Amino acid sequence: MAVVRRDERLDIAHVISTAGQRPKIKALESFKLERDELDALSRLAQGKQLKRFRCTTLLVEGEYQLAQLDALNVPDEERLQALRWRLKDMVDFPVESAALGVVDFPSQPGRPGGIFAVAAAQDVVGQRMAAFDQAKLRLEAIDIPELALRNVAALFEESNRGLAFLALSKGASLLTITYQGELCLSRRIEMSPEALASEDPERRQQMLERLALELQRTLDTFDRQYSFISVSRLMVATEYDSAGLVAGLADNLYVPVQAMDLAQVVDFDSLPELRQLERQAQGLLAIGAALRPAA
Repeated sequence: MAVVRRDERLDIAHVISTAGQRPKIKALESFKLERDELDALSRLAQGKQLKRFRCTTLLVEGEYQLAQLDALNVPDEERLQALRWRLKDMVDFPVESAALGVVDFPSQPGRPGGIFAVAAAQDVVGQRMAAFDQAKLRLEAIDIPELALRNVAALFEESNRGLAFLALSKGASLLTITYQGELCLSRRIEMSPEALASEDPERRQQMLERLALELQRTLDTFDRQYSFISVSRLMVATEYDSAGLVAGLADNLYVPVQAMDLAQVVDFDSLPELRQLERQAQGLLAIGAALRPAA
């Protein structure tokens, strides 16, 4: 069960994944924060019987730092200590006590590999753990949005092809490129779905052209750095009507552009009332966080 904060709401998603089958969405709901996160967790623990589940959650932007680095040429048992040394001048909190995570990403044959390093201050992680503990919920993993989105994007991948996935949410857009189920690139783009859905046609077109330019630059850079990975398409997820956005991006990009349709890759059969969410970004990160534990 993923429990994910989204602005002033908590999204929960229960996903069952079985090898060889499409993931089954057993629950997907959103609840407004009446007081604070601890109060909401405590209410959900009782009202939705969350105490029965193993839970995962996400940090939010500003609570962690994600860095793409060259691979660490040290034994595995020395990896985290070497990473602390590498990150000491890159973070604005004590790296000695920080929570760290390492994710390897694909490298071009014959070239050194690389890693994504995730760092969060001890007090940030401690507060999140304490909230779940006080609500008597079993927290098994703390993930980040980039990896949650990777989990969803991986479901749409074609064999031996890369996939670009753009998730538009309030305040910003998150772009990832995955290959063989692994994160290769992550980038935040300061573009909101509200701006792209503006009632002013001129402003809407300006925002669309700006977004297309940012995406094209990123795809070009990725193509130069990862020439062995062919990106098959760009998948777009948004809380607003995506038809015009997809058509506009398709006219400006050299890769095919498609609107996300979760029904292609997950099973909503037990929750037919959620059909309206299949093409939207609502609850997307919660679903991604529930697909598998943090790497």
